[in-house]
Amino acid sequence: MTGAQDSGARQATAAPTSAPPAIELRGISKAFGSVQANKDISIRVMPGTIHGIIGENGAGKSTLMSILYGFYKADAGEILIDGKPTQIPDSQAAIRAGIGMVFQHFKLVQNFTVLENIILGVEDGPLLRPSLSKARKELKRLAEEYELHVDPDETIEELSVGHQQRVEILKALYRQADILILDEPTGVLTPAEADHLFRILDNLRQQGKTIILITHKLREIMEITDTVSVMRRGEMTATVKTSETSPEQLAELMVGRKVLLHVPKGPANPGETVLEIENLRVVDEDKVERLKGVDLTIRAGEILGIAGVSGNGQSELLEVLGGYARATGTIRINGQEIDLTGKHSDAQSRRHRGIAHVPEDRHHYGLILDFAAWENMVFGYHNEPEYQKNAMIMDNDGIVEKTAAAMEHFDVRPPIPTLPAKSFSGGNQQKIVLAREIERNPDLLLVGQPTRGVDIGAIEFIHKRIVELRDAGKAVLLVSVELDEIMSLSDRIAVMFDGQIMGERLPDETNERELGLLMAGIRDTKGAA
Repeated sequence: MTGAQDSGARQATAAPTSAPPAIELRGISKAFGSVQANKDISIRVMPGTIHGIIGENGAGKSTLMSILYGFYKADAGEILIDGKPTQIPDSQAAIRAGIGMVFQHFKLVQNFTVLENIILGVEDGPLLRPSLSKARKELKRLAEEYELHVDPDETIEELSVGHQQRVEILKALYRQADILILDEPTGVLTPAEADHLFRILDNLRQQGKTIILITHKLREIMEITDTVSVMRRGEMTATVKTSETSPEQLAELMVGRKVLLHVPKGPANPGETVLEIENLRVVDEDKVERLKGVDLTIRAGEILGIAGVSGNGQSELLEVLGGYARATGTIRINGQEIDLTGKHSDAQSRRHRGIAHVPEDRHHYGLILDFAAWENMVFGYHNEPEYQKNAMIMDNDGIVEKTAAAMEHFDVRPPIPTLPAKSFSGGNQQKIVLAREIERNPDLLLVGQPTRGVDIGAIEFIHKRIVELRDAGKAVLLVSVELDEIMSLSDRIAVMFDGQIMGERLPDETNERELGLLMAGIRDTKGAA
């Protein structure tokens, strides 16, 4: 148990035992058509504590919190705030009840200043000057009290993601929220920003605020919460004190079976060099250099993990290798140089050279959500002879049949090829993309953020498939902002900062602190691993 958790546990036990729950939900049920999102859920959240809610994608967590915040109306059940029955028909009623919510995707006006976003919707009258003056004073007080420092005159679009999240928290506190709901708050944060957020949450708890933390990251639950509730398939399966449970037990409660939190894998057996990168440079349309002379090699039968804060060149590296961006320098696949600037520098030519690509953003670059699973399964490969009846007609029936087999192999649920991609959960959407790329038996797999927004059961499965590909003698380039994932899967780790490789490490010869320093731009002093 960490110091933060110890502090929280002491704070929780220090609360008066006679105090009513800050929030109590009794028998909450909610259905969308035939889908029962919440079924007879009851939960008590004590004041001055951080209460975690975890569960797989589709477990009903966000629906439950949307009911509490007034976005949805429950079909049945009762809400009590500080022991009093409370009707919450909309978000304004929730705010009046002292509830604030910080969404995973922030609700901020990008070209407004911090101050303007803070007062938006709670102006004191038609003249903004008095409201802005009042907000400036209150913002200064809140920033000092809760360590939420941010420039009030900065526009949102100029702030880092971590500072934007602080603005969302400040918005809720400015509206006098005593109860804060945070939905997957670290999904868009760097490790350093996540650590700072935890310090803020601990400070809020010590000041008597009540916090509900929705997350699928077990490390976060163990580090910061006092109590954790587990949801599965719309029902509440358990509520336990965090100090009396373990990540393994929580994972089993979430999924309904034992889950391997660390993928068992033997040592790598690297073979011939598959990918060579020399002096790779990328300049974007604004004439900003995004890659600054990157050198890398990956051999058959190994996973090279790229660690780094998002926005330091990892995306550009994947785009160049995948054929989506132009560059200068040299890239060789199996000893043969790739054209980086001419007419043969595209995604299709990369596929012909044995490169498969699982993009970082599956919704924008990996899938067409309105198209069926079987159609998504052949995107990028649809012109290949195996999918054609003749020169003019695709073999749709054959594609559906092959998709069904691939869905079975990759445990896509439900295994129905004709369903549109948008009908699947995030984890199953990711499995569709992985199945499409891995089933091509590539020499090199580029995989970006393989488990972003994916629940723990699917994470276990995806990690196994990546390791199996390595063990089959393939090269894997893994990009992830999750250091746990990088440490668990990689055979070698390269750290990127500001478009450069800061150093390489072997996972069993480094730690998160050392990698974090490299990610912060502190120059490597050890040389390559």
